[in-house]
Amino acid sequence: MTILLIQSPQLPPTVTWEKLPPDFELPDEPVESNLQPLLAAALRESLELAGLLLESVIIATNFGICATVNGKTVVKAPDWVYVPATKPFPNGESRRSYTPCAEGDRPSIVMEFISATEGGEYSFNPHYPYGKWYFYEQILKVPTYVIFHPQLRVLEVYHLVDGKYQLASPDENRHYWIESLGLFLGEWLGKKSKYDGCWLRWWDRAGNLLLWGSELLAQERQLVEQERQRAEQAEEKSVRLAERLREMGIDPADI
Repeated sequence: MTILLIQSPQLPPTVTWEKLPPDFELPDEPVESNLQPLLAAALRESLELAGLLLESVIIATNFGICATVNGKTVVKAPDWVYVPATKPFPNGESRRSYTPCAEGDRPSIVMEFISATEGGEYSFNPHYPYGKWYFYEQILKVPTYVIFHPQLRVLEVYHLVDGKYQLASPDENRHYWIESLGLFLGEWLGKKSKYDGCWLRWWDRAGNLLLWGSELLAQERQLVEQERQRAEQAEEKSVRLAERLREMGIDPADI
């Protein structure tokens, strides 16, 4: 007699959105390298300087994003997260965590920066405490998931399509369109904060790079120098013209 083992399909998780109590002890996830905060800060800096951050936006790094799944509180701390709109928060208070739906929008972008120690960015563990991939895709349903290997110069952008992450393809410039921001995301080689290597940068629809503060300052200095040179050239031209007029017997003051 043949015995057939029939496995019951796994039921989807029951997700509720409950704000954490003030005394909830958040997990302390150490930063794996000093590069991760630099990458995160650089991404925010150019957005802020371009005037693209409203007060209702949350951009954070290693910041707890919470959900209650099958009755258990689950907290994940992406290396970079973007929440487009949140409910007003009391002045003078700082957020310890963020619960989507209860406090505002779901995150529209999460990023993980992989260092030498692999931290489960690809984990689809469907059981508590859940893998990061599973949590972002099946529980938070974040539209865009970015995984970046800075040392290997590997950038992967996944978009949520029909409930599953699908790997996106870059354009001819090797940039990825991020719909929620209306910007392109891509790799950039160069130096910032004493780190010379591969960074993530933003480009607008026209292909213009969103600049960091140091670049804007350098650009301003260049414009000032160009204006100084134009003024010097105009002055020199005026002097030569005056000399020429005198040679012709004309007093420049009489003109």
